[in-house]
Amino acid sequence: QVQLVESGGGLVQPGGSLRLSCAASGSRFSAYAMAWYRQAPGKQRELVARISSGGSTNYADSVKGRFTISRDNAKNTVYLQMNGLKPEDTAVYYCNAVLILHTYWGQGTQVTVSS
Repeated sequence: QVQLVESGGGLVQPGGSLRLSCAASGSRFSAYAMAWYRQAPGKQRELVARISSGGSTNYADSVKGRFTISRDNAKNTVYLQMNGLKPEDTAVYYCNAVLILHTYWGQGTQVTVSS
């Protein structure tokens, strides 16, 4: 069983930056593929960024060039650096961990981009 705890969300003005963190419990963190998803009100949950156990990354087109996903296996933590935030980035952001058939979710952290 893996527990994921997100932090770092909040209110930021357009053009600003935030860094989300997701701390994972357990001893096999380095083997997990990690990802960030988001869900805006009235919309489906969507993939924002993913990082494999080997460090390969991929991003949603809407965030390419603005967001960066990274991981620190020594700290059992995955990050999402978000720059150039836009009002349409407003959503609850969820951390996700996948290993073979096992999938885990965090509780989510709210990101609001507004002036």
